[in-house]
Amino acid sequence: ALTVKFGERQRSPHCLLVKEHQVREGAGTTHPPRRTLFVLNVPPYCSPDSLSRLFARCGHVQSVDMCEKPGPGEKKEKVTSKFFNHKPVTGFQVAYVVFRKPAGVQAAKALSREGPLLISTETHPVKTGISKWIASYAASVVDQEELKAEVDAYMQDYDKKVAEEEAKAAKEEGVPDEEGWVKVTRKGRKPGLPRTEAANLRVLEREKQKRARKELLNFYAWQHRETKREHIAQLRKKFEEDKQRIALMRAQRKFRPY
Repeated sequence: ALTVKFGERQRSPHCLLVKEHQVREGAGTTHPPRRTLFVLNVPPYCSPDSLSRLFARCGHVQSVDMCEKPGPGEKKEKVTSKFFNHKPVTGFQVAYVVFRKPAGVQAAKALSREGPLLISTETHPVKTGISKWIASYAASVVDQEELKAEVDAYMQDYDKKVAEEEAKAAKEEGVPDEEGWVKVTRKGRKPGLPRTEAANLRVLEREKQKRARKELLNFYAWQHRETKREHIAQLRKKFEEDKQRIALMRAQRKFRPY
């Protein structure tokens, strides 16, 4: 347990639980063994920069990775966007502090013998209260030019990827694979035409009318019973009429010499 305090005026210290990060053999991880310090119970006001400064006395800190809960240590996707896919993390977190040398992990574990360490100092203060809110608000204001440049770069990469896929598909069109199968695409003499907005509206209107007729037909149970009863009565009436017609036809065919 490593005791820390937010500042000099804080009386009650906070405990960080630290240990050497260990993984199973053969497990892929971005946190190298023997050089990674696993830190639990990290308070919300503690940032990666604060942890990096806190453990800098133990050796050169290569990287600090913070997350909500411990994970398998698999390689995460690199966040390239400044404006999108940012999930705010609230509450206590866990951290993986990677040192350049294994001696840094042992030195960090030996810090528990010393007194409480300060997270916010005069040279590197941690913003809280109104100043933190102002900084958060200023960071939330989007620079339109920067956002436009990022969107344009993303669309250029997307268009380039689509062009490469189309070129690859055109190259493979009509060429059999290893098993002799030929991939059939919609691009040919009669490619599929996309539906226009008017056609989509007509299809939706027909489906809506069909659903309305189905819902209104035999809405109540007694209507369903009456419909069945009327259908059975019509069948019986038709059956009796057919019997009379057959009897009349037989009577007309009967031989009468006198």
